[in-house]
Amino acid sequence: MRADPTTDSALRSWVDVPANSDFPIQNLPFGALREGDGAARLCVAIGDFVLDLSRLARAQLLDEVGSGARDVFCAPTLGPLLRAGRAAWRATRERLSQLLRAGDETMGRDTVRAALLERTAVELVLAVDVPDYVDFYSSLEHATNLGKILRPGSEPLLPNWRYLPIGYHGRTATIVLDGTPVTRPRGQLKIGDAPPAYAPTRSLDFELEMGFITGDGPQPPASIAADSARDYIFGMVLLNDWSARDIQAWEYQPLGPFLGKSFATSLSPWIVTLDALEPFRVPGPVQEPQPLPHLHTSAAESYDVSLEVTLASDAMRRASAPAQTLARTNFRAMYWSMAQQLAHASSNGARVRAGDLFGSGTISGSERGSYGSMIELTWRGANPLAIGDGTTRGFLEDGDEIAMRGRCASPGYASIGFGEVRGTVLPANDGV
Repeated sequence: MRADPTTDSALRSWVDVPANSDFPIQNLPFGALREGDGAARLCVAIGDFVLDLSRLARAQLLDEVGSGARDVFCAPTLGPLLRAGRAAWRATRERLSQLLRAGDETMGRDTVRAALLERTAVELVLAVDVPDYVDFYSSLEHATNLGKILRPGSEPLLPNWRYLPIGYHGRTATIVLDGTPVTRPRGQLKIGDAPPAYAPTRSLDFELEMGFITGDGPQPPASIAADSARDYIFGMVLLNDWSARDIQAWEYQPLGPFLGKSFATSLSPWIVTLDALEPFRVPGPVQEPQPLPHLHTSAAESYDVSLEVTLASDAMRRASAPAQTLARTNFRAMYWSMAQQLAHASSNGARVRAGDLFGSGTISGSERGSYGSMIELTWRGANPLAIGDGTTRGFLEDGDEIAMRGRCASPGYASIGFGEVRGTVLPANDGV
């Protein structure tokens, strides 16, 4: 682990940052904002504020990051910065830390102060125009649970699972930001011996995940080595891969998920960089058998991120009742690391592009209270959960709001967070 002054726990900002904020100066996650009907602008979060990077760039305060800085930071998305590569990412973070730290009377303090906006006064928008989206299936506990649920009496894990990170290609058009409502999807349902029917899903689920955003990979047919993967990963987000389990169950054989997944994928607005997460990088689980050479990593490649999922029904929100915690777990338990996922995805020469999104797959622990989906928490509805409004849930109902949060803490380092990703279930639209 390199010595990095931007993660020093003693570092303080001249911006007022509340205690226990997800966004101290050691974090500085990237996002995008809009004011009124204006164009999207890049920003970073600091405390309860967002720092408008376009204003800093026009004032030439980011020129030392590299040539063309104005074009990079006045863009409406992170695409140009992602294409600039890791050296530019690190230089940007170091410059922003310098501009925001207390005790550094850097020229331009007044300009920086004028570029600070209250987070509640702006609209946050997606900071990345995602070219491709892949979702993995990398939690040993989740895969084992689903194997037991869907194939009772059989070996829970299929023979390939411990040899490669299983994944599927998702749709980018339905990637939405935190707070976007999710309409209950319709699809083909097969119930008993009757022919399939086209109807709203009866088994709407969430999936607690994290995602990572990439820069440009090498030109095909070159691939990314697992030990070099961090050079191509810009940062991480919270991700909810909404799932219609009954649609999925009918369609997924033999080619895997399709309409049961493609209707919505929710992202948190803030991308926490790998440099900010470096103090929380830890070894992952022991892998047996040993991965094949192209998936072998010599360094710790997991991250200690505590995660939580809550549910608030419509009745609970109307009564101002607190949301109910459904699950708590930790990203560090994931069997296949991000480095291995990226190495596998590019191992056949497939191109990795700036802004590509890779989902971790559902993150589950070893106990029921740590399962990252309703299908596990209720064992496909067989063991419904009691909810604070006096009702029960096998799967999600209309009006339910799901919120996911993530936070990192380690002795000797400042705690940082990811904010949250929320989504409320709306009733299905009228059928065709």
